[in-house]
Amino acid sequence: MPAFAQDFIIIQSTTSTQNSGLLDAILPAFEEKTGIDVRVVAVGTGQALKNAANGDGDVLLVHAKPAEEKFVADGYGVERFDVMYNDFVILGPKDDPAGIRGLKDAPEALKKIAESSSVFASRGDDSGTHKKEKALWTQAGVDAAQASGSWYRETGSGMGATLNAASGMNAYTMSDRATWLAFENKGDLEVLTEGDDRLFNQYGVILVNPEKHLSVKAISGQQFIDWLTGPEGQKAIAEFKVADKQLFFPNAQNSVSN
Repeated sequence: MPAFAQDFIIIQSTTSTQNSGLLDAILPAFEEKTGIDVRVVAVGTGQALKNAANGDGDVLLVHAKPAEEKFVADGYGVERFDVMYNDFVILGPKDDPAGIRGLKDAPEALKKIAESSSVFASRGDDSGTHKKEKALWTQAGVDAAQASGSWYRETGSGMGATLNAASGMNAYTMSDRATWLAFENKGDLEVLTEGDDRLFNQYGVILVNPEKHLSVKAISGQQFIDWLTGPEGQKAIAEFKVADKQLFFPNAQNSVSN
């Protein structure tokens, strides 16, 4: 098959869009409308950025805005567009040994976890969630990496696997809300800290630069971006729910309000 064939595209995306069920729910509508098959590679945001920079994909759909903007500035992406948002939550066991229940200050919650040496399961995989978590530890004035292997446990895995580990260890962890709501093995874990503006979680979409990689299917990739950020894609995102709860909130600039 020639490199310029447009009958399928590869999206480098995050485990949260896959684990939550979002992509499985919305992609069939795009595929039916356009006849373009969408193949998803779901990894941490850091790995997705590396894969896309290497030309292993046509479109990037991730959640680490500073890294996304650098990706475009470095010439690997054409343009970045906001797509949707949700938020992160800090989870922990019901008995809450660190005493963070109800805190609206995420760095303060992490500081209390560190001070009590309570077990914290980190993805440790350079994902968007891990990037946000590291920024919050810095704001808390805690060098969590220094405690690696003691109370701070790095799974090196996706969100679902890390939630499983946290549930098994009765540990604290941080998750995007969508994956948490879709996650079935909750065990004794509960949402303990939420509602801090610093837990905001924005997703963006970028066409991989065809000038860097001739294999990029720019026409089909742009079609997908236009659909995702347009009225149909934004409506599909808004209508996706788990247990009657909306998991993602569309906020693309070029969508049209219904």
